[in-house]
Amino acid sequence: MWTDRGFSLSDSSPDSLFELCLDYIANNLNTITTLDPKSRWRKLKDDVILPAEICEQFLRVYQRKNRVNDNIANLFRDRTRTRLKTVSLRNSRITDEGLRCLLEHKPSAVDLVQCEYLSQSALDIINNNSENLVSLKFGHLTYVFSQDETAFRQRGYIINAPKLRSLTIHRRGMAIYPLLLLRPLTQLTHLDLSECTSAGSIWALNLLKKLVSLILHNVHWSKDVIDWIASLTCLRHLDISQPNERHGKYYAPNDVLAKIVTSLPNLESLDISGTNLAGSGAAAASSVTEGPDGTSAPQVRCDIPGLISRVNNPLHFLGLYGTHHGACKRHDIPAKVISGDANEDQILTAAVAYMGRPVMLMRVLNDLYYLFRYENNAHVPRALSIVLDAMDQHLGEKHIQISGSATLFYIVKGKEKANIGIRLKRRIITALLVGMEAHLGDDTMMRNGCLTLCQFKIPTDVLFEYERVVLILLNGVADVNQEGFVQRIAIYLLNSLACQVDGVQKRFLGDHGAIGKMLNLISDRLERRVCDDVLEVAWSTMWNVTDETPQNCLKFLENRGMEYFLACLKNFPDKEELLRNMMGLLGNVAEVQELRPQLMNQLFLSVFYELLDSSSDGIEVSYNAAGVLAHMASDGPEAWTVKEPAREAVLNRVASAVARWDLHAERNINYRSFEPILSLLSAHHTPQCQHWAVWALANLTTVYPDKYCSLVEAEGGIRLLNELLLHDAPYPCIKALARRVISNCERHLAPAEPAAPPPDPEVPCMEN
Repeated sequence: MWTDRGFSLSDSSPDSLFELCLDYIANNLNTITTLDPKSRWRKLKDDVILPAEICEQFLRVYQRKNRVNDNIANLFRDRTRTRLKTVSLRNSRITDEGLRCLLEHKPSAVDLVQCEYLSQSALDIINNNSENLVSLKFGHLTYVFSQDETAFRQRGYIINAPKLRSLTIHRRGMAIYPLLLLRPLTQLTHLDLSECTSAGSIWALNLLKKLVSLILHNVHWSKDVIDWIASLTCLRHLDISQPNERHGKYYAPNDVLAKIVTSLPNLESLDISGTNLAGSGAAAASSVTEGPDGTSAPQVRCDIPGLISRVNNPLHFLGLYGTHHGACKRHDIPAKVISGDANEDQILTAAVAYMGRPVMLMRVLNDLYYLFRYENNAHVPRALSIVLDAMDQHLGEKHIQISGSATLFYIVKGKEKANIGIRLKRRIITALLVGMEAHLGDDTMMRNGCLTLCQFKIPTDVLFEYERVVLILLNGVADVNQEGFVQRIAIYLLNSLACQVDGVQKRFLGDHGAIGKMLNLISDRLERRVCDDVLEVAWSTMWNVTDETPQNCLKFLENRGMEYFLACLKNFPDKEELLRNMMGLLGNVAEVQELRPQLMNQLFLSVFYELLDSSSDGIEVSYNAAGVLAHMASDGPEAWTVKEPAREAVLNRVASAVARWDLHAERNINYRSFEPILSLLSAHHTPQCQHWAVWALANLTTVYPDKYCSLVEAEGGIRLLNELLLHDAPYPCIKALARRVISNCERHLAPAEPAAPPPDPEVPCMEN
């Protein structure tokens, strides 16, 4: 049953040093391992010794992001330097050989769930290393049992583990041979044979009198089975639930339930979900009894007739989810905790109780989703913990991932959004990304994941998973024919991820095809002559990806980016935002000196020249066009290899354009560094380049002093501006703007009394 583990939404405590180290090692195996050049197996370095606590935690951490394989199992081959008491594998790629490495540690607990690469030989490996085995679990997709009963009969057992106390076998439709399976397991106290068949012969297991827990979920019945269950007088937990109401119909259900309950005096937990054992709902009354003084005691009512004997001794837990006639909605139920769908508490209880049962869990998560969608929820931390556990444990179950991600969306956008701490945010984001990775081809999962990611601060909140989220989103925009919501939201998120990150992350985007995928989207829109938000954001994304990243600028040129620029300019000349994004991108390309010769083209230069007079999007298009031409002119007259437009004519128009701009204009631009602009301050051979650069600095430090004054100072801009003031080449307007920048920075950075800003320079801004 669910217990409160102190789950807190606001937990922002950092991971422990131990957790951080394990996480680093799991992602960087070379820290403790080497690769044998001959066998190609990984092995521990000679000076590494790992105790059991570290070995088991390492496996747990590694499984969070990777699938354990034989190479990882091989790290535990040397039992003098590693130790395992528990082997817990889920969704692994491990084979029989890898399992042998792990089980030769003689563990006490083995948990194999979704280990689909194991063969029937794995059962022999387990039996040969079972002397300490106390707990053994075979989950879904672990195929180690042969359907050939003859082989088992010849040796007289299936599992030979003399100390085994807990056995779980979850295998849909697998026939079990109970006598052969359980003959050597005389110490067994916990047995779970959910979803197995051939249950009709379980009654023959009369030697199993020590059972305290029996789980036979989704196992079909005969009357003899109930007789056998009723003989297990030590039983404290019994689960005979069904995921489908059609299979949970008993003849005389009230009598069957009464027989079970009265025969099992120690019973504390009972699950009859999906059955008709709760009866039709007609209340049963206990017989009138005489009190000590001869008076009649009041009747006690019970809305589940078969449980009337437990009215004065209620069960700790009663599973009523999906029972016939809506039993969980009744009033007089002799149980302290109930799973069902009558209210939030019952739904949350059901989710925990059925965490290992995908079919039922999916139904419960759908109920939980509707609670959050319509804001009928009060236990947000508990619900969030359950959803995250469900997504983690059932990665391959698409519908659980879809329901879980949809519920996460409503949780993180709800009233508790501000209370979610950093640690929990990261767990939510990782759960979403893992689910999206596992179901990349499913539009609904991708839609849910992207929508939920949008509720976080991008890119800040996802930087810890930057590479993973980039790869997922690039997949979302890869198919140009998949024009729809997923493509749109994925490209918006990519654009946000490309902004305000450093060069390493921008290069990662470029190295994994971001430029090519954006140009594919642009090509598709050009072919269809459609200018939509995807086209505009594709250019914006490339603008961000190429910012101070020469490698990505080169990729743009190599992928015929200039052709697409001219085509968009021709087909959509009046789209202001599109033009601004394209020119911003070309400004980044022009900042790369070795790429500027590829822009030294009469057609390109003529376009930039004409755009100097553009008033599109305020000053932005004109500003970026001037920036491109200023950088190209900064290489000197000898680098200007075209006759038209003439260099002098271009420079004169650049200066005229700069003179027109409003120094107080607010900008739709973000600079992380002024290095490209500051490099133009030394271009004394071409003062117009300096003019554009000092105007940019003056504008930004005037309008956004808090953001940009410190950047000018940090990158040595004040020194370069003072050197410019001492040089003879810059004309007066340039020096006036330079003094404005210096004044802005001094006033903003120095702890001085407030002073009125100096007047704008009134000298003519044209070259003498």
